[in-house]
Amino acid sequence: MTTPEAERPRAQNPAYEGRPTFPPFSSPPVKRPAPAAKPPPLPDDPLSAAFLEFMEVERRSSPRTLENYDHALSEFRRRQKGFTTWQDLTADDFRQYLFEQMKRELGRATIRLHFAALRSFFKWLTRRQGWKTNPLLDVQLPKQEKKLPVVLTLTQVDDMLSLPMKLPKSPRSPEWGPERDAAILELFYSTGMRLAELVSINVEDVDAYSDTIRVIGKGRKERLLPVGSPAMVAIQRYRQKAGVHSGPLFLSKLRKRITNQAIADVVDKYWKASGMPIHVTPHKLRHSFATHLLNNGADLRSVQELLGHASLSTTQIYTHVSTQRMKEVYEAAHPRA
Repeated sequence: MTTPEAERPRAQNPAYEGRPTFPPFSSPPVKRPAPAAKPPPLPDDPLSAAFLEFMEVERRSSPRTLENYDHALSEFRRRQKGFTTWQDLTADDFRQYLFEQMKRELGRATIRLHFAALRSFFKWLTRRQGWKTNPLLDVQLPKQEKKLPVVLTLTQVDDMLSLPMKLPKSPRSPEWGPERDAAILELFYSTGMRLAELVSINVEDVDAYSDTIRVIGKGRKERLLPVGSPAMVAIQRYRQKAGVHSGPLFLSKLRKRITNQAIADVVDKYWKASGMPIHVTPHKLRHSFATHLLNNGADLRSVQELLGHASLSTTQIYTHVSTQRMKEVYEAAHPRA
């Protein structure tokens, strides 16, 4: 049986005689970008280590503060060309570092946080290690940006807090997941506590008889917070369904203490489900808590204590939000506004 010419391989087909042959087509290999090289490890720095130990033991700084300060000191050593010892540095070195941070378009809050660590470190060097000079005293930082906190309305808060018990349960979450999430959201708004404070709560910190919760805030300072009845009911409902009787109050599906990131993800999940244009975070619920208290007649000093602010000036930012709201009401309602 003869094979038709069109079906013969090119090597056997007379129609292709005398034509050049080419290797089979193959796509060129895809060039993938090389992974970013990790910075080389820094040599040990006994002074930084001693300072961080002082911050942890004597100042009782939180793990988050210690992590931020360690990062700031390491980042300076890594980026400072020709760094040898801290004692060789001058004010000009720190001014140059500040200029480079601004060129990298870091936010003012980030820059000030880095320099807060450096300033605390050099204050410790002069007061505890006997150093004669502190070059950072001659370095002027950019002023802190004063942004007014973004605050939710009462309707927005109510809508978001009701979502965990309304939405269908995710198959990946535990059976008691909606009850836990409802208790988390209620507690954020009812107390105004920080995310890290909520994560660290244990069952024994909750007093259902006095409707209060004990939290450990910044600087390991303890404070007692009143809890509204909706939040307390949500906590009891969650504990009963999840069988939480001791240890950490809020659990992951593996029944371990829930992490900061997991809590943030819970809030983010219900913000997305709410469809609100404002990106809701745990801290925005804290802002809303403080502003709604002031709008309803609470005095500034009481709000300061509830928030755990060391300085009253930190709390005063919320008075600007309240004043702005009063102006909006006045302009909308007064005939000669």
